[in-house]
This record gives sequence, structure tokens and C-alpha cells, in this order.
Amino acid sequence: MTETFTVHVEPLGATLSCRDDQTILDACLRNGVWLPHACTHGTCGTCKAEVLDGDVDLGDASPYALVDSDRDDGFALMCVAKPCEDVVIEGDVDLEDGVEIHPVRDFSGTVTALDDIAPDVRRLVITLSEPLAFNPGQYVQLNLPDGDNRPYSIASPPSEPDVIELHVKRSPDGVATDGWIFADLAAGDEVSLSGPYGQFFYRPAKDKPLILLGSGTGLAPLKSILRHVMELDDEGEWEHDVVLYHGVAQVDGLYDRDWFSDAADERDWFSYRPAVSREEHEGRRGRVPVLLAEDFPKAGGNAAYICGNPSMVEDTMKALMKSRLFPRDIYREDFFDSADRAAGGHVVRSPLIKR
Repeated sequence: MTETFTVHVEPLGATLSCRDDQTILDACLRNGVWLPHACTHGTCGTCKAEVLDGDVDLGDASPYALVDSDRDDGFALMCVAKPCEDVVIEGDVDLEDGVEIHPVRDFSGTVTALDDIAPDVRRLVITLSEPLAFNPGQYVQLNLPDGDNRPYSIASPPSEPDVIELHVKRSPDGVATDGWIFADLAAGDEVSLSGPYGQFFYRPAKDKPLILLGSGTGLAPLKSILRHVMELDDEGEWEHDVVLYHGVAQVDGLYDRDWFSDAADERDWFSYRPAVSREEHEGRRGRVPVLLAEDFPKAGGNAAYICGNPSMVEDTMKALMKSRLFPRDIYREDFFDSADRAAGGHVVRSPLIKR
């Protein structure tokens, strides 16, 4: 039988209810208490918080993200921790100017498009039964037939809340991809999801030029940010340069290339810079952090958003900081696949970087 407990969140002084089969993070987000979070699967450690009083089930927390000393000191990962009784937690709540908080909700929808756009990458378009409010760059949790879920960034802009676009990379033997999205899922199928999640999103208060850096399907949230900025430009509310890097191994991985190239031709403030690392092509060859270092020996004065596989994100972080862009102007999102999760997502990260 399901029980419900009280969770008191310091330093906000917020009190909310949480079921014993519900994670504390989920209960907080659904009640508008925006605790820091990223992966929501116990892998990255972003949502680590101290349990000041009461007992929690630590769940499937990675031993790398929640080490033994953390456990001994009473810390837990809120994305997998569930209450065993009434609890008091102390969260690292960081409220920012100009950021609108959208509580997490459940949604249902219909698959209206499912197209192959690159080798092992599919575009999934879902028409929702009700609008989803989100900040450009955030993600949803798509519910799988087996009851599990997987996170996918939204590539469409907030101005289209009834239809969301997701970019899905196939993971060999993956339950979500090989077992469903690349196997049985078809246009017309009903799906369910929840959202929005994540702290990787466009900050309107950062009135600066943008450097958007993605690898693989890490392009998705950057496309959402760019489309939002393009709409601001149409309204006469944008006046900065935007540079977008998309890193892939081979040329055929540069999906939506024509769309980005056309956007760059139409808007003099936007520059599209493909980064192909393992194949000769008509453009520049190299990884994103290498090309970035060539283009921006001094990156100060910009705001940067990085999204992709952990090694690309980490190397790009180093390149930006070497070029004198301060951590307060850098936002990151690491895309972990099933192999990363199985390995515990052991990635060294700077605690100074917002994600």
C-alpha cells in the first residue's frame, strides 16, 4: 500500500507531499520547487542534497555520483531517493533573474512523424493533447512500454507548445531505441511523457552573443535555443551574434545541415560551423573544441551552451576557459547513453559550471 510523507525543503521553507514510490526530485518539480538536476537517473550527481532529518531510500544512485563518504554524511541524490518517513532536506536552490519555472506535468500525445535524419538518428515529432510550457533547451522524459523512461531534449521552440520535436540516437541493444523507437514505434501511435526537466536552457538575462556547441544529437536543445532567438529577431528583440558548432564523426551525421545553412544565409548575425572529425569534406575538419580554440582565442563577453557526449563537453569546457570565458557564462548538458549509465557516468566535472 502506498504511503505519503511530508518533505520539507530548506532553505526555501517549502513543504510538500511525496509518495513512498515517488522520487523526492519528482515531487519537488511537480510542486514548483526547482531543485538542481540534470540526468534524473542517479548518474551525474547534480541533484545531490543533504538529508537533515528522516530516512530515505537511496535508490539506484551511482557509486561515482554518490560516494561512500557522501552516504555516510547523510547526502542523497534526489532524482532516485524516495522517502521512508517525513524528511527534511537542504537543497542547493539557485534562483536566477529572468528564468521562468515551469512545474513538471504528465502529458499524452500522438506520434505524427518518425523520420531517419542521419545514420542511427531519428526525428520524433509528437502532437500533445495539451500544451507543454518549457524553456528552450529543456528536455522531457519519454515513457517506454515497459514502464521505464528516457530523457530527450526538445528541439522545437517554446512558441510551439502543442508539438514537440525530439532527436533520438540509436543505442545498440537499447531498450528505448532498438527495443522500441527504431523497431515498433510508428506514426499514429499514442505515447506519454513528462516534463519539462533540466537546468540547461537559454538565459534571457544573459544579454550577450551566444556560442552554441553540440555533438551528435546534442544539437537538439541548441536548435530549440536558436529557433527561439530567431523569433526574438523577427520581433526586433535580438541584436547579438550567434555561432553554432555541430560536431560529428562523418559528414552524413550533419543532419538538418540545409536548414542551418539557409538560416545562416538569411541572418547575418548567425554563423553555422559544422565540425567533422574523421572524414575529409568540403568544410573544416576537426573536433568542436579544436575549431573553437582556432576561432575564439578570446571568448570573453559571450555566453556559451555546450551539449553532447561527456568527453566533448569536458574538452570544450577546457577550451572555453582557456580562452578566458568565465564559468558563470557557461552552461553544459552531458548526454549519457546506456553504456555511460552502466559505467556509472564517471565524469569529472567542475562544481562551478551550471548545468
